[in-house]
Amino acid sequence: MRPDSPWPRRLLIAAGLLAALLLLVLPLSLIFTRVIVGGWTALVQNLGSSDMRAAIGLTLLAAVISVPVNLVFGVLLAWCVTRYDFRGRRVLIALVDIPYATSPVVAGLCYLVVYGLEGAFGRWLNGHGVQLMFAWPGIVMVTIFVTSPFVARILIPLMQAQGPEEEQAALTLGAGGWQIFRRVTLPNIKWGLLYGAVITNARAVGEFGAVSVVAGAIRGKTLTLPLLIEQLNDDYKTVAAFTAAALLACMALLTLVVKTVMERQRPPL
Repeated sequence: MRPDSPWPRRLLIAAGLLAALLLLVLPLSLIFTRVIVGGWTALVQNLGSSDMRAAIGLTLLAAVISVPVNLVFGVLLAWCVTRYDFRGRRVLIALVDIPYATSPVVAGLCYLVVYGLEGAFGRWLNGHGVQLMFAWPGIVMVTIFVTSPFVARILIPLMQAQGPEEEQAALTLGAGGWQIFRRVTLPNIKWGLLYGAVITNARAVGEFGAVSVVAGAIRGKTLTLPLLIEQLNDDYKTVAAFTAAALLACMALLTLVVKTVMERQRPPL
């Protein structure tokens, strides 16, 4: 076979398209097909149920809180490790990867041991009327944990590549810290921030493992959409489970659309 033969390229393209069809398009199509087959009446009834509305609200609450927290955390951490040289800097960068390396179930169990009734701190909190585990604060806490590396890991290499020269120039011209951040640093990292927010939101909405450990699966109170899907499926409520899955898939597709639009609007490097 000649080196410039188009067949290897065509075979690779066909294999990639087939894999995407079988692994991505087909499962999503199945979800929406099952919802449509169930009928409009069942769809409206399932979406209007109290459990579904509570799960949607809790899922959005976890995302709405975790995204801003991780944006602030990511910016501060990236600024710290890229603009200052200090003892333990490499260790701090390595610690950012803990949520990557730790199973979400293990992370949820650790939070349960520390903040639940099994731990001294958890018992102290409970004695003062503060309940974190098996309530929405615990769900938000573990969601923040599993999503914490995304913004930082995007901003650190970006800010390292940009260097501190522009900030130092602004400092020599008399600009204050907030002015430097708002007029120099933020414009340079805004696309990384937006991309990190999109990725963080996608993970926060779909998180299952850590949330399942600390939530307690209380209907109408601590069930997020991923947990509700599992519970409905276990109860053989197939149409309702696929309705919740379709709603979660729509959130994921919306996130993908936002990401695609951002990439198209981003100026070339």
